[in-house]
Amino acid sequence: MLIRIAATFASLALLLFNLGCQKDSAAIVSIALHPTNVNILYVATNDAVYKSRDEGQLWERFPSFSARRVTTLAIDPQFPATIYAGTMADAVHKSPDGGQHWLPHNVGLKEHVSFINQFVFHPTDHDQIYAATTVGAFYTKDGGREWEERMAGMKEVHIVVSIAIHPRDPRVLYAGTTGGIYRSDNAAMGWKKINNGLIPEQELMAGMALGVNAIAFDVVSSDIVYAGTTKGLFRTDTRGEQWERIGQALPDLFVSSILIDPIEPKTLYIGGPSGVWKSQDSGQTWTAINSGLGSLNIRTLAMSPRDQHILYVGTNGSGLYRSTDAGATWTPVPLTATPAQS
Repeated sequence: MLIRIAATFASLALLLFNLGCQKDSAAIVSIALHPTNVNILYVATNDAVYKSRDEGQLWERFPSFSARRVTTLAIDPQFPATIYAGTMADAVHKSPDGGQHWLPHNVGLKEHVSFINQFVFHPTDHDQIYAATTVGAFYTKDGGREWEERMAGMKEVHIVVSIAIHPRDPRVLYAGTTGGIYRSDNAAMGWKKINNGLIPEQELMAGMALGVNAIAFDVVSSDIVYAGTTKGLFRTDTRGEQWERIGQALPDLFVSSILIDPIEPKTLYIGGPSGVWKSQDSGQTWTAINSGLGSLNIRTLAMSPRDQHILYVGTNGSGLYRSTDAGATWTPVPLTATPAQS
């Protein structure tokens, strides 16, 4: 009971950071980049979903399709006109036509699924999707028409903040929760807690839950995994059997987002309350790369799938920014918008 209470409080603290200043429409909650067309991107703010077809020069602002805030966006990697949106209190919505129309896709989700944190697609079958939610991990095999809970083995916590899937072996998944990390080797049919080196068991038992906000696989060696948490950045090269703390010199322990350069996998980017930081030695040393940013309170990072030098940053106070030089400089991308046509 103490663990669940602590996890609830930890989750509330995490959500407060993730949402930022809810009255400020300049808070960027999620960024989704088209897998093949660099001109097309979507962002969610606290107020609306926006789409640009010209790298952010002009935007469509979609009418609200839910009474609640959108918390995460994802583009179908095989059919990119299909967009998924997770919300704060209305679960999953799906658009088949690039955001013009949205329909709820919530069959099988518990009625009290109140917050969708992340969607993750199977690497070869776009209809298979995993969702991290405040009441656990869920899975669909048919593009969201029906969902089923995948929580076996997660006895201590139910709040799943992040999920990552192995890029070459989709049976292997990692789940970041408010009580650490779990790994599944059987497509989320069962989970094993892998917190060794991540958080002492006595701290977890004492109610000092650890929120795992982001998980990223090394693109060359998938045994290497990075975890960004509310209490620091961690790395494993043993599939999570042992974690080591890295980035001890970073000024803030809270990590909200992680990117790994697919061409140069030793190059990492993280975001958090102290801005964007870059490492070129697998996380051992870090340099701040915040030139041009109007706010250092970073909610989310995104990298172009076509050009690893093009990065986007979503802040909690000053909107969206883009870099075309791997983070050396940032330029604001105002969400100048007109309502989308139905």
